[in-house]
Amino acid sequence: MTINARLSELTDAQLIDLYPSILKELKVRGIIRTNNLIGELGEHLAANAYNSNPKLHKLQLNLKSTKNIDATSHKGERYAIKATSGNGTGVFASLPTEDDGKVYFEYLIVVRFNKDYTLDAIYELTWDQFLMYRKMKPPENKWNLPITEAVKVAAKRIV
Repeated sequence: MTINARLSELTDAQLIDLYPSILKELKVRGIIRTNNLIGELGEHLAANAYNSNPKLHKLQLNLKSTKNIDATSHKGERYAIKATSGNGTGVFASLPTEDDGKVYFEYLIVVRFNKDYTLDAIYELTWDQFLMYRKMKPPENKWNLPITEAVKVAAKRIV
């Protein structure tokens, strides 16, 4: 019997009650560190993809309180990681809206999920590529990155 078949036998209340248990177990296993499930899964999958590929830099996930960057390579390069199941990333809340000439991360990793939250792709963009393709997202008036065909072509596809 598959897990999906067993899940279909649960009542609505039983199914809902599984969610906190799943979050707790994901934390115990070190897969996630907060309750931001999609963002944390994206970081976990990105780090695993990089660390299991000898052609890519090894990544160490940063403390959750680190501004603008989610991981650092063994060479000291800073990586922002965004996970999405849509056509754009969430906003980059701590990046200034006006260009100040500073580089806030060397690379952006975009982990894209399908609508059923299976992994679609992992893309890597440089800071300069991020600057080229980013858009101001209303009403937040913060930067985000639309996942357009041009972005997919320009980015380095990791997975």
